[in-house]
Amino acid sequence: MLVLFETPAGFALFKVLNESKLDKVEDLWKEFTTSNSARKVVELKAFNKFENTSDALSAATLIIDSKPTKGLRKFLQKHCDGETLAVADSKLGNAIKEKLKIDCVHNSAVMELMRGLRNQLSELISGLGTQDLGPMSLGLSHSLSRYKLKFSPEKVDTMIIQAIGLLDDLDKELNTYAMRVREWYGWHFPELTKIVTDNIQYAKVVKLMGNRTNAVNLDFSEILTDDEVEAQLKEAAVISMGTEVNDLDLSNIRELCDQVLALSEYRSQLYDYLKSRMNTIAPNLTALVGELVGARLISHGGSLVNLAKQPGSTIQILGAEKALFRALKTKHATPKYGLIYHASLIGQAAPKHKGKISRSLASKAALAIRYDALGDGEHNSLGVESRLKLETWLRVLEGKELGRSAGSTKGKPKIEVYEKDRKNGPGLIAPAKTYNPSADLVLAQSMEETPKKPDAASKKRKHDDAVTAPSTELAEEAIQEDGDQEGKKKKKKKSKDVEESPAVDTKSDKKKKRKSKGTEEEVAPVETESGKNDKKKKKRQAD
Repeated sequence: MLVLFETPAGFALFKVLNESKLDKVEDLWKEFTTSNSARKVVELKAFNKFENTSDALSAATLIIDSKPTKGLRKFLQKHCDGETLAVADSKLGNAIKEKLKIDCVHNSAVMELMRGLRNQLSELISGLGTQDLGPMSLGLSHSLSRYKLKFSPEKVDTMIIQAIGLLDDLDKELNTYAMRVREWYGWHFPELTKIVTDNIQYAKVVKLMGNRTNAVNLDFSEILTDDEVEAQLKEAAVISMGTEVNDLDLSNIRELCDQVLALSEYRSQLYDYLKSRMNTIAPNLTALVGELVGARLISHGGSLVNLAKQPGSTIQILGAEKALFRALKTKHATPKYGLIYHASLIGQAAPKHKGKISRSLASKAALAIRYDALGDGEHNSLGVESRLKLETWLRVLEGKELGRSAGSTKGKPKIEVYEKDRKNGPGLIAPAKTYNPSADLVLAQSMEETPKKPDAASKKRKHDDAVTAPSTELAEEAIQEDGDQEGKKKKKKKSKDVEESPAVDTKSDKKKKRKSKGTEEEVAPVETESGKNDKKKKKRQAD
C-alpha cells in the first residue's frame, strides 16, 4: 500500500512496510512517537517537488476542490503501478480512480496514519528540515488566503449592484432630457410631438431636420420605419402653427439631442454589460426572473450571499417594506409581491392568480439564489427547469378557469357516446330507431293525477257549508223570539263576526274573546227590551 501525502514543498509517496499494524487504529499513534519506530512502519518511496510558489498555489487550490493536477497525475502513473493508494480526501480518491484507474482507500486507519506522518515529516523526508518547512507552510497559507479573498473576479456581485443603480439613474436622466427636448422644440413644431412618440426617434428627427421648413426636402426613412408617419410629418411641417426660431436656438436644441442620443447609446452598452454579469454570477436567477429583476433583488439584499440567507417569503415582498409595515400597523391585508412583481411570469398571470404565482416564483427564486451563491456549477439548468414548471402550473390554473366557464365540472369537454352502427359508411347497418310507445304511460299517469284539485275544492265547500249551517239555525231562532227587525240584523252581524274571526293567531284569539264579551253585553240589553215589550203587550191585552 502507498500513501499520498501533501506537503508545502511537494507531494510525497510513502510505502507502508507493515500493513498489519493498520488493523489496530487505537495503538497506531504509538508507532510514530519516535522517528526510528516511524521508519519501521512507512518508508519514503518518491517525492514530487513544486517548482515555484505559483505552482504550489495552483496545486493547493485544485486539491481543495478535490481535483488532481497534471503533475500529480504523471507522478502517480509512474510510481503507483498495481498498488493501492491511501488518500486523505475521498473525493480526490474517486477522481484518481476514475481518471488513472488506481484503487484508492480512505478510512479511519488512513487518517490516523496521516497524523503520524505529519508528526514525523521532517525526519521521514531527508533534506526537508523544520526550519524550511515552517516558512514554506506560512507562505503557502498566505498565498492561498489571498487567493480565496479575491473569490474569483468573475463572481463579484458589487459590479451588479453599481450597474443596476447607474442604469436606473440613466433612465431617469434620459427621460428628463427627452421631455426637455420635446418641450423646447415644441414651440417651433408642436405637431411633431403627437406624430413621433418615441423619445429616441424624436431626438434623431429634430437633429436631422433643424428648422421645420427643411422637412419637405429630407428623407426620414432611416429613422422612421413607417412611410405614413413620414408623410404626416412633412404635411404637418407645412401647415404648422409653431413660432419661428433662429439658428442659435436650433444649435442648442441639437446639442441637447446629441446628449440624449449619447445617453441612450451608453444605456444600451450598460444593459449588455449587466446582462453578461448576471449570466455569469447568477445564471439560475436570471433564467427565472430576468436580468433586471434579479439585479434589483441582489442590490436590495446587499449581496448575493446575503440574499441567499433570506427565505422565500422575504424575497416575495422584498421592496414593499413600507406597504408591509403600514398594513401591519393598520391591520389590513399585507402585500403579495414587491420587486418580483416585474417578472415576466407574474405579468403573464391573470390578476386573481398573481398571488399564487408570486409565492411559487419566490420559493423557486430562493432555491436558485442559494445554488448560484453557494454551488459550484455555472449552468442555469435549475432555473430553466423551475421556469418550465411554473409556466406549466400557470397554464393548468388558466385551464381550470376556462373549463369552469365552459360549463364542465372538471375542465374537460363532455364526450358523446360513439355509435359505430351510425358512423360506418353512408347507410345504417343497424335498424333505425323506432318510437317507443311505453313512454305514453308517463303521460297517462300524469293525466290521472291532475284531476285531484276539484276534490279538494269540494271538500272545502262542504266544510264551509257545515260551518255556516248552525249559524243559520241560530239566526232563525233569534228571529222567532224577537219581533223587531233591528234585533235580527244585529244578531246576524254578531254571528258572522264570531264565525269569521281566525283561530290561529294569538292576537285574533284575544280579539275573539273581546268580541264575545261584547256580544254578550249587547245581547243582554236586547233581551231586556224584548221582555219589556212582552209586558206592555200583556197589559194592553188585560186592559
